[in-house]
Amino acid sequence: MTDAPAAADVVAVLKRRAETLACAESLTGGLVCAAVTDVPGASAVLRGGVVSYATDVKASVLGVDHHLLERVGAVDAGVARQMARSACRVLGSDWGVATTGVAGPDPQDGAAVGTVYVAVAGPGGSRVHEHHFDGDRPAIRAAAVRAALELLRDALADAEESPAPGR
Repeated sequence: MTDAPAAADVVAVLKRRAETLACAESLTGGLVCAAVTDVPGASAVLRGGVVSYATDVKASVLGVDHHLLERVGAVDAGVARQMARSACRVLGSDWGVATTGVAGPDPQDGAAVGTVYVAVAGPGGSRVHEHHFDGDRPAIRAAAVRAALELLRDALADAEESPAPGR
């Protein structure tokens, strides 16, 4: 699996920091969570995941602002950020990672196929990256998983350099 190094790094850092992770996924349908659970010892850090494929589930389960969803749709940086923050809240974790986007075959909410937002929320705040991936549906979803794990790994590395207060 191409995501194994990033997932292994994420699990190792979270274990060392005694912190936990939760996932909120849309277009990846649980693949980020699966990549983490492929790492031996992931049970020490992974709290769980929410696959919020349908837009109304993003609002009803994760608590993403329904006005935001009505205004911009599900494929949006703000939606990704709220999903990551909500994963922490709903699943009681220190860190949250989220994916939302369009894997195809058709555009959605005015966004082109390949448009993906990945977000991470943690003790030091949150960050969102926008991507435009090429390829078919499986390739876009795989690229989104890699991007999410890499963003999480980078956020954890930054947190190592600037630990949260009280750590």
